[in-house]
Parts: sequence; C-alpha cells; structure tokens
Amino acid sequence: MSQTVHALFPCQAGKGVELLAILRSEQGLTATRAFEGCESIEAYTDTDNPDNIVLWEKFATRADHETYLAWRVETGLLDALASILASDPEFTYLDIHSDV
Repeated sequence: MSQTVHALFPCQAGKGVELLAILRSEQGLTATRAFEGCESIEAYTDTDNPDNIVLWEKFATRADHETYLAWRVETGLLDALASILASDPEFTYLDIHSDV
C-alpha cells in the first residue's frame, strides 16, 4: 500500500510565490516525480494564507519518502529554502482507512 504524505511549507509573508517558482523548476517537482518510489505529488496553496504551501505526496513506501527527503537534504535544497520559510517544513504520514 502506498504511503501518503502531507507536507506543509510555511513561508515568510509574501514568499509563497518564490517557493512555487522553485517547485516549478527542473530541480523542483519534476525531479521529485522522477525519484524512485514517487507515485504522485501535487502542490496546493492555502486559500486563506497563500504563503502556506502544501504538498500532497504518494510514495510506494515510507522508506522511499524518507530516502527522498535525505536526498533533498544532501543536494542542499532544504537549506536553500531557509530564506523563504518561516519555520521548518512539517511532514505528516497518513494511513488510509478504506473500511470507513
């Protein structure tokens, strides 16, 4: 079963557009979609606070997502976001309950 991940990137006031530009770049979500285990990823802005960017991700396993995050740290992308983010990104791993 796939691992669903809710990722919140709280940006500094007015900087959500900068994060979206990075996500649109070749090093952004294009690279994520090509990463082993990535099944899908979508980007959203919070309607009430467009400086909160949410990624809705599906990876084959949690381990695949954790490997992906480690790669993003190694490549320096998360450090590069420091001037944009108001605080650290938050990752929530979700389990589906199809019987409900």
